[in-house]
Amino acid sequence: MLADVPPADVRELLAISRRRTFSKGEVVFHAGDPADSLHLVVKGSFAIRIMTPLGETATLGVRGPGESFGEMALVSPDQRRAATVGALAPSETMAVYYGEFERLRSRHPAVSGVLVAVLAAELRRMNELLLDALYVSAERRVLRRLAEPVGAYADADGLVALTQEALAQIAGTSRAQVNRVLRAQEKRGTVSLRRGGTVVLDRDALLRQARPHG
Repeated sequence: MLADVPPADVRELLAISRRRTFSKGEVVFHAGDPADSLHLVVKGSFAIRIMTPLGETATLGVRGPGESFGEMALVSPDQRRAATVGALAPSETMAVYYGEFERLRSRHPAVSGVLVAVLAAELRRMNELLLDALYVSAERRVLRRLAEPVGAYADADGLVALTQEALAQIAGTSRAQVNRVLRAQEKRGTVSLRRGGTVVLDRDALLRQARPHG
């Protein structure tokens, strides 16, 4: 995410960040909480969830190493969290707090490039999801959402800790569709279904199928 940001600016940012660790299932923050920090994911994975108008919990996405969440906290000190974020596995972040970031930016204006890179990464992610929703079949969306996290989000045993319901929400389809896709993939030997998640056995095969002409 910060590959194009000058290394000196990244070092300045990390120098003011605070290491945070989270156990599996621990909530980082709730929707409506004051937005005071950006989290850069070092290891583990985090689910981003919202409450629907019907009172149900929906998973919007997952963030893993090299990604971030809570970026709007550095844009304005008056922001409130728009979603609840919780750890899917033992995880670690480097938290950058608004006040410390503003003090750093006053001394080193160029560090603003870090925030620009974070916001640009989030915009690219949203654009990709929009294009998928408009032009990619539900089956391929499921395969993409499942295959993309492997290595980054999976635990030591290769388990992607997303329920079929959560995977359906991220892929923008139904749980029944996800179940059909996963059952078919299990017969092919590319995945193994487990309680509370899916073990990906052949990520390359999933990605080949997820391509437009796979």
